Amino acid sequence: MFYKNIIKPLLFSLPAEKAHHLGTSLFKTALSIPVLSSLFRSHYRFDNDSLHKTVVGIDFPSPIGLAAGFDKDGKYYKTMSHLGFGFIEIGTVTPQPQIGNPQPRLFRLKSDRALINRMGFNNEGVTALVNRLKEHKDRKIIIGGNIGKNKVTPNESAISDYEYCFNELYPYVDYFVLNVSSPNTPGLRSLQDKEPLKKLLSTIMNLRNTKKARKPVFLKIAPDLSNTQIDDVLEIIDAESVDGIIATNTTISRAGLNTSEHTIETIGNGGLSGQPLQSRSIEVVKYIRSINATLPIIGVGGICTPQDAVDMLEAGADLIQVYSGMVYEGPDLIKRIKKAISLKSS
Repeated sequence: MFYKNIIKPLLFSLPAEKAHHLGTSLFKTALSIPVLSSLFRSHYRFDNDSLHKTVVGIDFPSPIGLAAGFDKDGKYYKTMSHLGFGFIEIGTVTPQPQIGNPQPRLFRLKSDRALINRMGFNNEGVTALVNRLKEHKDRKIIIGGNIGKNKVTPNESAISDYEYCFNELYPYVDYFVLNVSSPNTPGLRSLQDKEPLKKLLSTIMNLRNTKKARKPVFLKIAPDLSNTQIDDVLEIIDAESVDGIIATNTTISRAGLNTSEHTIETIGNGGLSGQPLQSRSIEVVKYIRSINATLPIIGVGGICTPQDAVDMLEAGADLIQVYSGMVYEGPDLIKRIKKAISLKSS
């Protein structure tokens, strides 16, 4: 209740992007105080043997992860681990730093418990991220590296961007995610088309096979793909021996929103996340599972309650991720989800 009654009203009185930076910075500062760090850990800690899950050869202490986009530059993964996440995905990171799209670029749809963002892969570049990860070699949290291409890189050269990030990050993350599904980098989603996707995945998997240690690779897809397009993706994933899939990224759809059309038009372009995405993301996960019974799936999109998380797992996801739901529900959501999953499995 502390978050909903005090912290959330304060943060929601600020522009969304400013609130994000302020909230994470304050949380990080608070955790630098030993007594507060201990209190946070004891409050948010919930462990149960039933939560442990081995997926793609990794032993996850719980199936609940923080989705990419929250910690683009690896500045807050240690801080966020205090909330009980089983894994944290950082990025999307690109080879070179980029400022992203002009502000404002992050918007709340309060009546829909949703967000619209057109951040545009704003990040400090992969070298800065690697230097930060080098400082914490003793980390215990499982880290995923979400990689993409720079805005100025033409699609015909995009593979080089993914290769560069893959090589630079390889020693410092536990798994990789190829992001070809953000709607906020012009032309990026066309990399999901059959031929460009086959070329990208073939290149990355061949590169992975040259490494001594085997790091799993996931592909993150858009919720706006048709079943036929998903079929093509799954065929390529199987052919190239990609380890898993993340379903789904944000959507460009604005169907069924409570927010007025005028407000939506004023906000403009961007990817929609949060509660309105829940039914579609679960639908995509169910479809993927119906086609492939064994492919590891990370389900993400619209998980705002413990029941949403249970539903996503029952739809066929092996692991789940949250982000927007935590903005509306607060950090207690992670503990509540863990309890619900444990109860369901007992």
